[in-house]
Amino acid sequence: MKNKVLRKVLVYTISTILVAGVVGGVMAIKAAKEQAELEATFVEPIPVMTQEEMEALYDEHKKDNTNEEEAAAEEPTDSETVEEEAAEEALAAENGVTVYEGCPVDFAGMWKINPDVYAWITVPGTIIDYPILQHATDNTYYLNYNIDGSYGYPGCIYTENLNSKDFTDNNTVIYGHNMKNGTMFSGLHKFEDAAFFNEHTKVLIYTPEKEYIYTIFAAYIYDDRHLLYSFNFADEQVYANYVKDIQNMRSMNALVREDVAVTAKDKIITLVTCMANQPEKRLLVQAVLEQGEISPQ
Repeated sequence: MKNKVLRKVLVYTISTILVAGVVGGVMAIKAAKEQAELEATFVEPIPVMTQEEMEALYDEHKKDNTNEEEAAAEEPTDSETVEEEAAEEALAAENGVTVYEGCPVDFAGMWKINPDVYAWITVPGTIIDYPILQHATDNTYYLNYNIDGSYGYPGCIYTENLNSKDFTDNNTVIYGHNMKNGTMFSGLHKFEDAAFFNEHTKVLIYTPEKEYIYTIFAAYIYDDRHLLYSFNFADEQVYANYVKDIQNMRSMNALVREDVAVTAKDKIITLVTCMANQPEKRLLVQAVLEQGEISPQ
């Protein structure tokens, strides 16, 4: 009797061990397969750049046309030029655009870093000289992410997908952080000074196809409402009332250029940044597109 029970226990134990081994083997094979698939799809994380490196990157991809002698001395050879132009044309074709001749922005170079770059903004008199980006689906992405894909400050100068990328909307709203070190859109605070506001009147925006020249007509402190949700700028009457209210503004913290007429027929840009220690406030600098915009194509 004891032998019979012992045999049953032995058979049960061996069966359990065999089943466990088979299950363990199957699980091990599955785990190995999943690991192989993970390794096959693994993408090396984008390195985190310092803010100084980002600033140097922007300087590298924006050509300074003010020093022609220096630029001529650094001109590449004919063969290098041909190769670079071919590469730029290929990248432009991938992005569905043609970069106009003489464009001061190396868009092809920027697209290698981040294809969301679609324009460039320069505000003379400040250090604002940055690419403009737009994320296809996440309107707050570049509030929190840098051009190299890393998380955190300084973020990027960006627009939301509520605005088109060709600046044909009545009001294109452009955002940027108010950095303590003076970078990004902190330079907009210079326009709170009346003397600076009067002396500096232009904003330049470059796209691969053309250059836009804007005249600054207002700078003032506003609340933190979302402009594109708060106003239907596509409605001509709403837009007309909006620009009229700006021009009639008489606030102590508002500077408005009375000799610049803005109507519902005009296109404007609104540059937005934060106010230090005033989270419920924003500084808005607004500019109107000149009728004689430069269109190289």
